[in-house]
Amino acid sequence: MPSFLKFGLRKQLFNAIEDLGFVTPTPIQDQAFSVILSGKDILGIAQTGTGKTLGYMMPLLDELKFSKQLNPRILILVPTRELVIQVQQEIDNFTKYLSIRTIGIYGGVNIKRQSKELLEGSDIVVATPGRLYDLILNNSLAVKGIKKLVIDEVDVILDLGFKRQISNIFELLPQKRQNIMFSATITEYIDELIDEFFISPVKISIALSGTPLDNISQQCYKAANFNTKVNLLENLLQDKDQFKKVLVFVSNKKMADKLFESIEPKFGNESCIIHSNKSQNYRIRSIENFDSGLYRILVSTDIMSRGLDLDNITHVINFDTPEFPENYMHRIGRTGRAEREGKSLLFYTDKEKKFKNEIEDLMSLTIPILEIPDEVEISKDLIEEEKSDGKLRKNENRNIKKIELVAGFHEKKEENKKINLGGSYRREIKKKYKKPKTRGDKTYHKRQKRG
Repeated sequence: MPSFLKFGLRKQLFNAIEDLGFVTPTPIQDQAFSVILSGKDILGIAQTGTGKTLGYMMPLLDELKFSKQLNPRILILVPTRELVIQVQQEIDNFTKYLSIRTIGIYGGVNIKRQSKELLEGSDIVVATPGRLYDLILNNSLAVKGIKKLVIDEVDVILDLGFKRQISNIFELLPQKRQNIMFSATITEYIDELIDEFFISPVKISIALSGTPLDNISQQCYKAANFNTKVNLLENLLQDKDQFKKVLVFVSNKKMADKLFESIEPKFGNESCIIHSNKSQNYRIRSIENFDSGLYRILVSTDIMSRGLDLDNITHVINFDTPEFPENYMHRIGRTGRAEREGKSLLFYTDKEKKFKNEIEDLMSLTIPILEIPDEVEISKDLIEEEKSDGKLRKNENRNIKKIELVAGFHEKKEENKKINLGGSYRREIKKKYKKPKTRGDKTYHKRQKRG
């Protein structure tokens, strides 16, 4: 059986890995080590929960020598605040016997405090793209010393709308660097990034998105509607011996809140919820309480499914069926980690059946259907979203105000039709130079004075 001894790691790093109880390298750790150590660009296609963080950090830390320089040498980009915190904690565990300075930066906290921390010096920075870009622009973070760039969960980063920031960050970094990128799926824009910024990358594929994880048992229930799903969930959660640590996924924030409010009367003292509308402190506290066992039920949205690294989850329950089958794979990957056995349950309605079929097509398997227990009430009451045929999607939510404004349009009064032509000076400059002046006006005045 292969062990971490094969890598010839320096003693301090090997001892830290041994302290964590890791004995056998995962496939991604095994295959990525020599490639990353060689300095070549690499694209890793790896399912969540396959040990990617140690996979890329092990070779990077093995060659990272002590330095007093203030500017970081390794930059790691991840999609969510939660993942920043967890990656930073993992690196701290790996470097417990090394003199390595790691800083995590993300939005939602005081940027001045982060600026001050960065100015004191770091070796590794773990960051979300938005806050990283802000700190580079305000000169709090100098990136001229970056030798290694890691982008983890790049497909999620792009899904969250950081496409422009990622391109801008690439442009600001030194050209001479090693690019290391991991993703569970490959999109057209990822291919564009590789073509533009990578140099002959080595591609490693481990557990592709459509590959079901062998140590996860998958089953499903067909339910009539939201309220029937709630009744079924509450029935299952009563069995505390089986459902010891349960992660419940819901596709959007509104429905997650609605579900949490529904189960809170029965399970309020042992359940919590996280999504992007919750405050940073609330989210961190919820994750910590769930991870420690204080709560056994955590309700979460899809955005969080790729930013959670939690131990010993017995069940992942898909309260709804995700519209994109890859999201199902990311969800269930939260259980059955580190070769432990996990269980996944999928709830679906008639309207969600097509999404279930797409999931099964992706995995090339049929998810066994279970009968709803007799004691579960089959509700006939529909929530508003179901009455509206469930067509209210996230993007439509954002456009509601625009639609209302168009519908309420009326002709302006005559006095409100006047056009703002600017001051007389601007009009004279425009007439003289054929186009408006902005910063150039100052230069014009200086030239006049010199003359």
